[in-house]
Amino acid sequence: MSPSPNYEFQEWWNKQRTSDHNDLLSSSETSSFLKVDIHSPSTEASVGEKDRSRSARQLSWIYLLKVHQIAHFLAFITNGFITLIRTAKRRVLSRSSGSHRSESRFYQIIKFFLLISVVLLIFELIAYFKGWHFSPPTLESEVEDLVEYIYAKWLIIRANYLAPPLQNLTNACIVLFMIQSVDRLVLVLGCFYIKFRGLKPEAEMDYTEDVENGGMNVEDYPMVMLQIPMCNEREVYQQSIAAVCIQDWPRERMLVQILDDSDDADVQALIKAEVHKWQQKGVHIIYRHRLIRTGYKAGNLKSAMNCDYVKDYEFVAIFDADFQPAPDFLKKTIPYFKGNDDLALVQTRWSFVNKDENLLTRLQNINLAFHFEVEQQVNGWFINFFGFNGTAGVWRIKALKDCGGWLERTTVEDMDIAVRAHLCGWKFIYLNDVKCLCELPESYEAYKKQQHRWHSGPMQLFRLCFIDILHSKVSWVKKANLIFLFFLLRKLILPFYSFTLFCIILPLTMFLPEAQLPFWVVCYIPGLVSILNILPSPRSFPFIVPYLLFENTMSVTKFNAMVSGLFKLGSSYEWIVTKKLGRSSEADLVAMVENETAPLVESGGVHRSSSESGLAELNKLEMTKKTGKKRRNRLYRKELALAFILLTASVRSLLSAQGIHFYFLLFQGITFLVVGLDLIGEQVS
Repeated sequence: MSPSPNYEFQEWWNKQRTSDHNDLLSSSETSSFLKVDIHSPSTEASVGEKDRSRSARQLSWIYLLKVHQIAHFLAFITNGFITLIRTAKRRVLSRSSGSHRSESRFYQIIKFFLLISVVLLIFELIAYFKGWHFSPPTLESEVEDLVEYIYAKWLIIRANYLAPPLQNLTNACIVLFMIQSVDRLVLVLGCFYIKFRGLKPEAEMDYTEDVENGGMNVEDYPMVMLQIPMCNEREVYQQSIAAVCIQDWPRERMLVQILDDSDDADVQALIKAEVHKWQQKGVHIIYRHRLIRTGYKAGNLKSAMNCDYVKDYEFVAIFDADFQPAPDFLKKTIPYFKGNDDLALVQTRWSFVNKDENLLTRLQNINLAFHFEVEQQVNGWFINFFGFNGTAGVWRIKALKDCGGWLERTTVEDMDIAVRAHLCGWKFIYLNDVKCLCELPESYEAYKKQQHRWHSGPMQLFRLCFIDILHSKVSWVKKANLIFLFFLLRKLILPFYSFTLFCIILPLTMFLPEAQLPFWVVCYIPGLVSILNILPSPRSFPFIVPYLLFENTMSVTKFNAMVSGLFKLGSSYEWIVTKKLGRSSEADLVAMVENETAPLVESGGVHRSSSESGLAELNKLEMTKKTGKKRRNRLYRKELALAFILLTASVRSLLSAQGIHFYFLLFQGITFLVVGLDLIGEQVS
C-alpha cells in the first residue's frame, strides 16, 4: 500500500523555493545534495515556532528518504552479487560432479595462452612496482639482480622477435576488418536504394479470388506438396502441422508430408495421432517414418522426394517443425513462378514469436533482422541468388531434380542445393513482406550448437564445391561472387578476424606494447558496424553495446566451427536438432484452426472421435513432458578461459594507462564471464 502524500512538506517546499530563490542561487557552489536553509527569527520574524519545528521535521524526512534510497540500492547490488556468486558456485560444483568431458585441442591452446598471460602479468606487476616501466633496464647498464636481467632480456626479445610478426598479423586483420566493413556498408546502401525506389518482385498471377465464388477453377491451381521434416519435436509438432493443414488452397491440389525421423516411440505415436486427426478432417496428409535415419534432414527430404507420387506435383514448400505459415502463404508465393520458368526458389522472411523473451533472443533478432532485411533482400534483387534458409520457402521440383536433389554430404543441405541450383542457371526471389512465424533458441546451449552447425557447414561445402564453381558455366562475375563474397568474406574471413583481432591480438598487444592496435579499430569501427547491423531493427538500439560484446564472444564458437568444417576436425559433421520450447502463438493458431475447421464440422466431415482423441493425446503429451529429461545450465570452458585472458590483459593495460583498451578488455572479459557461466538466455532453476 503506497503512503499518503505529505501535503505539509509540499507546502513548506513551495514557500522555501519562492522566498529563498536568490539564496539558493548564491550558494549553488556547495557540493551537498542535502541542503536546506533554516532562517533564524531575526531574519524572518513572520515565521513562528510552529513553522520552524515543521522545517526541522521535514529535514529529517529528507534524510530518512535519502538513507532509505541508499540502503535499498546497496541491498539490491549486494543481493545481485550474492546471487551471482551462488549461481556460479552451484554450476561449478555441478560441473565438477558431472561426467568428465575430454578437452579439445582448441581449448588446450586457450588454456596455454591463459597460463602465459598470467605469468606475463605477474612479471609486469613486478616491473611496475620496481619502476622499470618508467626507466627500463638495459644490458649495457649495471644489472642489480637476476630478475632485472631477465626483464631486460625480455624487452629485447619482444621488441626484436615477437612484436614485428604480431604487428604484421594485426595489420592483416585490420585490412580484413575494413574490407568486411565496406561490404556491410555496401549492403546497407543497397537496402536503402531498394526501400527508396520501392522495388519489389511482381507476380503475374493472383490467387486471391475464391474458387467458390467462381473466380478461378480448381484446375488453375498448381499441384503443391508441403513437407515438414521433424525429429523428436514434442513441443511444436501440433502447431506446425495445424498451420500447414489450414492453408487456403484447394485440398485436392495439395499434399502434406510429415517426415518424422523421431527415435522416441511416444513422440511417434503423438505425431501419428495428429496426422490421423487431420486425415479425418479431409486433409490430404501422409505420415512417413524412416527405419534407418541417415543423412539427417537431407536424407529425410531425399527419401520423401523419391516417392512415386511426387511426379504429379509441380512445387514443394518446406517448413521446419517450429514454423507456422499464415493461411495465405501459398497464395502469396506460388504466383511468382507463373511466367518465370527459370525461377527455382521463392524464399520468405522469418518472424520470431519470442524475440523479446530474454537478452539472448533480442541479440539473435538483431542478427537475423539484418540477414533477412539486408543480405537476402539485396542479393535477391541484384543478383537473383542467396542462400536458401532451409525452411519457409517454395521450390520448383524440376529445379531440385535438375541440380541433383538433396545431398547428404554436409550439415547445410539448404545452402548446398542453393549453390548447385545457382550454378545450373536457376534464379531465386526473396519476399521480404511475406513472413513466417518461428521460434528462436532461448538457451545459450541450443544457440551455440545451432551456430556451430551454421558455420562449420559452409566450410564443408566450400571445400567440396570449389572445383565445381570454377568449372561451372556461369559467368566469372557470379563465380567471383560465390568464392570471394559468399564463402570467403562472409563465411570464413568474418569469424577469423573477429576472433583473432579482439580475442588474441588485442590481449597480446597489452603484453607486447611494441605492436600497436589503433584505438579506432577497437572503438569507432566496431561501433559503426554495429550501428549498420542494428538499423533493420531500430527498437534494438538500446542493446547496441551488449550486441557488440556478445558478437565478439560468439566469435569463439564461430571460429572453432569454421576451422573444424574447413579441415574436417572434431564434430563438424555432427547434426544436433535445435531445442524448441513451443512458445509460438498457440492461442492465435487455435483460433485459426477453429475458424478453418468449422465448415467441415457443419458438413459432417469431422468425426466426433477426432476431437476426443486429440484431447486424449494432448493429455498424454503433457504427462510425457513432465517425465522428460531434466535440463540445467552449464559451464563453458572456452568462454571462461578467454574471460580470464581478457581480464588479465585489462589489468596490464591499466598499468600502461590505456583508457579505451582497458575499458574494452574489461567489459569484453565480463561478457565472456557471463556467457561462460551460462547467465545469458534461459535460466533453469
